[in-house]
Amino acid sequence: MELSADALALLEEIRQARAGRRTVASRGSARQVTLAEAYAIQAALGEGQPIKGYKLGLLSPAKQQQMGISEPVYGRIFSSMMLESPVRLSRFIQPRVEPELAAILCAPLAPGAAPGAAAAAVGGWFLGVDVLDSVWDGYRFSAAEVVADNSSGGGFLLGARMLDHPPDGMLRLYLNGALRAEGDLRTLGNLYERLGWLATMTGGLRAGQVIFFGSPAAATPAESGVLEVIGPGEDRLIVRLEND
Repeated sequence: MELSADALALLEEIRQARAGRRTVASRGSARQVTLAEAYAIQAALGEGQPIKGYKLGLLSPAKQQQMGISEPVYGRIFSSMMLESPVRLSRFIQPRVEPELAAILCAPLAPGAAPGAAAAAVGGWFLGVDVLDSVWDGYRFSAAEVVADNSSGGGFLLGARMLDHPPDGMLRLYLNGALRAEGDLRTLGNLYERLGWLATMTGGLRAGQVIFFGSPAAATPAESGVLEVIGPGEDRLIVRLEND
């Protein structure tokens, strides 16, 4: 699509901020950029990078209302964003971490797919960590600004053990032994409906792609040490975070 002058300015602002590893102040509603343009900016900034999957965000109706939208948002997960422990925090601008649930697809999923088809397309479930990163100072942004900045996507990790069904209960994140965030996975909604929505928005999903479903818990600033995500079945994902 052809971008407006405001959208082109936003694209360049994010590109320069990422290149310079610095934050910039949000302009909020003063920026006349549509969500469609924001997704086009997201695609342009990631042009040429292989897409490994997608992340969902702003799932709760309360958060959507706060941001002035009526549906979730998504971001692209590029192959270079799939990480393993240890994670070097210096690669990010202002990293925060969230405990999440992720799925890997074993079959493609067409736009408009029903929940049953989405369920059949899931090959397995994993505990995950979303290392958020944003160019927007203090994570204060408009809906268009966050979408254009790839929905704050920074890095992603998957647990070592595959689960044959999505866990149902509390997901907790500990950092250096202290509980930093927790939330009920049921607040993520119907995960198969979420998958169908994402397939429609992206023009279809491919086998082998990984989908992160957002977090039921608040994000917490990352710091060096040991991060642990514990699921309702006592499944665990342990990650070492390093400053250097």
